[in-house]
Parts: sequence; C-alpha cells; structure tokens
Amino acid sequence: MISYPRWKIVLVAIVLLAAILLALPNLFGEENALQLARDRAAVQEADRSSVAQLLKDKGVAVDGAFLDQGRLTLRFADKQDQLKARDLIALTQASRVPEWMRNIGLNPLKLGLDLRGGVYLVYQVDVQGAVKQQLDHREQDFRASLRNARVPYQDVTVDYALNRVRVLFRDADSFDKGKAAILADSRSLKFTDTTVNGAPALELVLTPQEIKERQDYAVQQNIVILRNRLNSPELAVSEPQVARQGVDQIAIQLPGLQNSAEVKKILGKTATLEFRMVDESNNPIEAAATGHIPLGSKLYYSRDKQPVLLKRDVVVTGDQLTDASFQPNTQDGPAVSVGLDSRGAAKMFKNTSENLGHLMAVVFIDRSREKNAQGVEVDRVTEEVINRATIRGVFSNNFQITGVNPIEGRELALLLRAGGLAAPLTPVEERAIGPSLGQDNIDKGVNAMVFGMLAAFIFMGIYYKVFGLIADVVLVANVVLLTALLSLVGAALTLPGIAAVVLTVGMAVDANILIYERIREELRNGVSPRAAIAAGFERAFSAIADSNVTAFIAGLVLWLFGTGAVRGFAVVLVLGIATSMFTSLMGSRALVQLVYGGKRKVDHLAI
Repeated sequence: MISYPRWKIVLVAIVLLAAILLALPNLFGEENALQLARDRAAVQEADRSSVAQLLKDKGVAVDGAFLDQGRLTLRFADKQDQLKARDLIALTQASRVPEWMRNIGLNPLKLGLDLRGGVYLVYQVDVQGAVKQQLDHREQDFRASLRNARVPYQDVTVDYALNRVRVLFRDADSFDKGKAAILADSRSLKFTDTTVNGAPALELVLTPQEIKERQDYAVQQNIVILRNRLNSPELAVSEPQVARQGVDQIAIQLPGLQNSAEVKKILGKTATLEFRMVDESNNPIEAAATGHIPLGSKLYYSRDKQPVLLKRDVVVTGDQLTDASFQPNTQDGPAVSVGLDSRGAAKMFKNTSENLGHLMAVVFIDRSREKNAQGVEVDRVTEEVINRATIRGVFSNNFQITGVNPIEGRELALLLRAGGLAAPLTPVEERAIGPSLGQDNIDKGVNAMVFGMLAAFIFMGIYYKVFGLIADVVLVANVVLLTALLSLVGAALTLPGIAAVVLTVGMAVDANILIYERIREELRNGVSPRAAIAAGFERAFSAIADSNVTAFIAGLVLWLFGTGAVRGFAVVLVLGIATSMFTSLMGSRALVQLVYGGKRKVDHLAI
C-alpha cells in the first residue's frame, strides 16, 4: 500500500467541503431589486409586509424581501416591475441566495465596476476653501495664544485675497509680549513685524509653496476620508475605488449601485460633535422668546425643537475623537461609543470631576453643501442638541452617547470615525455604467476561463491518462477554493481578476506537470511505482515552491503599490497561488492515495 497520512486526506476533504459551501452562493446569481431606507430610522420587520402589500396593490409582484442593516430590499423577477417603483425606492441588484445562507453569513462574490456596472462620480475639491480654513485656524490659534498669555490686543484680522493674517496690538509692550506668546505656540511659522495705522502689528502671509502644499494636502486628505467612509461597514459599498483626477478633482467608482442618493448624502457631509455644559441658572424658554441670551451662554435647540441654553466654553470638540463605533443594543437603547485622545481625555476628566451632578450636553454639528432656490451651491450648517445627561461619575477617554436612532447612530459613527473633510466637495459629474456592459465582460471572461480550462483538461487527460484526470479534478477544486476565498475575504472580482484566475489555473497545471514528469523520471530509472509516487511529490516540491514564492512576491508588490485594476489582479493572483499550492501538493496527493493507496501491489501507473 502507498502510505499517506489519513489526517491529510481528511484535511483536504474538510477544506474542499468548506470551499464548496462558501462558493455555493455564487450559483444563485442576482436579480432586479429595490431598496427602501428611512432617513432617520431603521426599517422594521413590520414594514416588510406593508410595503410588499402596497406594491402588490399597484400590480407589482414581489419575488422576495429581506432586511439588512436597517434597510429593506425587495427582489423582482421582472425588470418592468422594478422600474414601476423606481421613484419611491432606490434601484439595486440583490442576490438570490436563500435566507438560511444569508443568516449564517454566506454571501456571493462581489463584482467590480467593469463587471457589475454601477456609478461613476467626480467631485471638485474647493482648494481655495482649504486655504481659507487654514487661515481661519491660524486666526483662532493666535487668539487662543494671546488669551492664555493674558496679552491685550486690538484684533486679529484675516485677508483671504492676500492670504494674510494680522494681529493688531495697542502698544509696543503688548506687541512684544504677544509676539513672544504666539511664537511659543507656533515656532515653525515666519512672521513679519509691521505697522497698521500707527499701531504695531504682527503679520503672517502664506507663501505660494505653502498654499500649494495646503491644496495638495486637502485633495489627498479628502481621498483618504472618502475612502474610509466608503469602506465602512455602515455604508456597505463593495470594493469602491477613489483616486485623484487632475489637480483638484476626485473620481469615485461604486460597483453595483444604480442609485447613488444615499452614498452622495454621506460623501458630502462633515459631521462633528461638541460637548458643552448646560446653563442651569437661566431660563432657555425666556431667552428664546425675548432674544436676550445671557452673557457666556449660547442658545441651541434639541431634536424636539425645545430651546436649550449651553455655556460657550466647549469641553471637548470632535477633532479630539480617536474612535467612534455604533452599539445597537445597550441598556439605554442605541448608542455611539466614543474614544478621546489624551488631550480630550484630560479635559473631560477635569470637567466631569468639577461638575458632578450637573448637566452636560452633546451638540451634533452637520455641515453639508446644497443648492439654494437660485441654484447656487451654499454651505449649510445644522446644530442641534442630541443628548443631555447628568454627570453621575468621573470619566475621561471612553464613554457612550445615547439619544440616537439606529440609522442615525451608524451614520454618526461612520462620519466621526472617518473624520471631517479637509475642504468642501462639489459634485461635477455623475455617470451610470449599465450592468449590461458588465455582463458582456463577464461572459467574455468566463468563456476565456472555460475554454482555457477545457483545453488544459483535454491535454492533461490525454497526455497523463489517470493522473491527468486527477489533475483535472484538482483544477476544478482550485477554482472552487479560490472563489470561496474571494467570497470569504470580501474582495471584488474585476476583469483583470478573471485574467488572474486563468493565470492561476495555468500555474496549477504547471505544478501538476512538474510532479507527474518527476514521477515518470523515477519510473524510467527503475524505481517501483509506490516509491516513484512518493519521490515525485517530494522532489518536485522545491521547484514548485520556488516558482510560486517568486510569483507570490510579485503579486504582493503589485498589491502594495498598485491601485484599481492592478490591485484587483494582484489580490486574485496572491490568493490563487495559495490555493494552487494546496490543491497541487495536498489535494493531488490525496486523490492519488484514494486511487492507488488501497492496492496491495501496484504494478503499473497510468501516467
């Protein structure tokens, strides 16, 4: 008998069964669907039947429905049924995967924009706005430095046209003290001493190089932030691609989307939080009615439009947040868990220590850009109090914010975690890429893979006989295993990815040829069939490993430094190398053991 450890055969069987289960959802395909989501709340189970009944009353047949992350997805067998409701619900594509598979986390392979179709967006970055933001920050920093040093001054002015910030002082003594205080906090900046209307002044002017660096930073930072938002689990966009286009534009590819309303709503937003103490000594209703706001306080409104007086001093701001995650099930309902950096944690600890038993409020600030009645793009800022709570204990860097609903909590956690945009964005182009184009690419890619594999199967079967048929089974197992891995890790398959699958099949064939030729060589040297099989697999290992390791390194480099289609090719290549090594060495060996291992004496090998 040919000895081969039984545990290796069992391992191969378990891996293949798991791969078949993971790859199974890809057999069901997709069909036309509609997606329903509420603006500030999650869709409930009770809404499913009511929406389906509503569409049925209008003569629209629903083929299936399921809830996912607070959204209701309805499937339709007919394209016309989907289009009848397109003005009410977002168009999409939904998998036909059975619900029991979806419940255990099995999902089909994601497809890229070139295969599935989707939406192509181009945003214009307001690079001049980024420079203005930097000037505003300088102004605030200078005021804070002078206030902390208790230095009197006349004013701090900003001239956006000249990219200049001026600090005006009353006399020479305050000028010297103020300059020392500002330089202590801003050592890297270069100031100019000047005089304005006979009074001493300190002037900062941004150089052309500093302006260019700020503009480049704004574009790059916005790319990072947009990528973080799109890759977040709350938004659930499969394999988005974000890249710079030209000097001040950002191009975004969103595979699988047919309606980008929700995504565009998230992309253009800048949300942040402020923590302020509640002014408990004054009446907010009286202040709202009379318009007289007490000194040191500011009037806000809560979600239910009730006036709230908060102190002007901010305890902690959103830029001091290090992490934010949505917690759907807490004792007080949905909540957002927040983490602060060391500076924010120290402020929060000091504030909670000094204000036990007092109220602290959370102010949600939402900045977005929209068109006014004249069609002009304007910035809109919404500030509202989402939570007021009594400080019951001392805390610092980790705590929770309640008072949000599920949809709003996920969105808030996403925006806070991804960070605020470095400069405002303006959409300049939106183009839908039809799924029909993607289907044509899929058909051509699949045909190329099928014909290539079929040619390899025929060659291996004729040239290597029984061992060739074993290699054919191994090749099929390799493709199944690769599909399962891609589905498991959530990678998107693109047209270059299909090319990588074909290349992987060729590499797997090459590995089997090396093994079989080594077995033939051993047989020609007069070695017994059993010893030839063992020697063939053992002595071909080094050559197979060397070739695959070098290819793996090349794929890894492509993945690390490539973008877009190149990276998609690299992902499939790297995973394909791993699966081909497993199937060629262990899978093929296990099948040979099943065919020849049970025989007491092997006189001839069909190779």
